[in-house]
Amino acid sequence: MFSTIFLQAGAGGFGGFMPMILIMVVMFVLFLWPQMRKQSKDKKFSENLKKGQRVVLTSGMHGKISDIMEDGVIIETMSGKLKFEKAAISREYTQARFPETAA
Repeated sequence: MFSTIFLQAGAGGFGGFMPMILIMVVMFVLFLWPQMRKQSKDKKFSENLKKGQRVVLTSGMHGKISDIMEDGVIIETMSGKLKFEKAAISREYTQARFPETAA
């Protein structure tokens, strides 16, 4: 009888926090970890931009990088050259991604 009471009292101490710890670990794995991976992938993409690379901006504008500066990039479009932040570049516009329209 004494051992049953001792086990119940011991389980209430640390065992009460176990579901909360498990919930926090699950939330980290499901929500924060994929977001951190995406941020590192986006940072690597913006660091590897090159002149002449065709890109699509977050606004949907398509263009070619004509110059890369420390504070942004110059994008050449059909209407002229425009300056944008590097973070505004959404993805690369290549022949492999869009074979029917990239020329």
